[in-house]
Amino acid sequence: MIGCLCIHGFTGSPYEVEPIVEYLKENTNWNIVSPTLPGHGEEATLEKVSYMEWISFVEKSMETLTKECETVYVIGFSMGGLLASYLATKYRVDKLVLLSAAAQYINIKQLALDIRDIIKDGLRGHIQDNVLFQRYRRKIVATPLSATREFRKLVRYIKPQLRHVEIPTLIVQGVCDGIVPVTSAHYLFETICSEEKKLVFLASSHHHVCHGPDYEQLEEEISQFLNIKEKSSC
Repeated sequence: MIGCLCIHGFTGSPYEVEPIVEYLKENTNWNIVSPTLPGHGEEATLEKVSYMEWISFVEKSMETLTKECETVYVIGFSMGGLLASYLATKYRVDKLVLLSAAAQYINIKQLALDIRDIIKDGLRGHIQDNVLFQRYRRKIVATPLSATREFRKLVRYIKPQLRHVEIPTLIVQGVCDGIVPVTSAHYLFETICSEEKKLVFLASSHHHVCHGPDYEQLEEEISQFLNIKEKSSC
């Protein structure tokens, strides 16, 4: 059996990768796992969670999946992309998909453009309809400083290990991402040592690529990379 572990991002939930999880469930017979990281979810409690707890959690998820499946793929979004990369250096992972992976963070130029648009919608009285505002507000308001420090520790801990990723890797990055800059995707592509790796840019997408305007392209890229053909063949 094929197993696929899908890991969401910092302060997020499985909702961030839900479209691709549902696509995989509908088009394969794989064992799809999309857990909620410690302290995350709709009622996040990040105050006392350490970055090592996030690592330990995905390791346990991976150990369970590798016992049940002969072939294992890992898909990681944002911080989940770093956790996915870490797993690829420690466990038997056959293919790796990195979505908006946060090897670097905060695209100042794009963030300024996003804030400009948020202000415009605010002046027009449409602020509640601005999707980016809702997402940025959640990250800013609901994220304790201690959790942000743990996120930074995780990045520092995992980045030196990226050069040990040697499996086929698909790197996907939204050009309009205000959280993770395009340079992060270039860094991953240059650092990962795999002989089989592909870098894809989504021209109109912001950070949440699974919920962006280029989702059909994203779905097609993942489908081709993971060789998804028809349900009966999996």
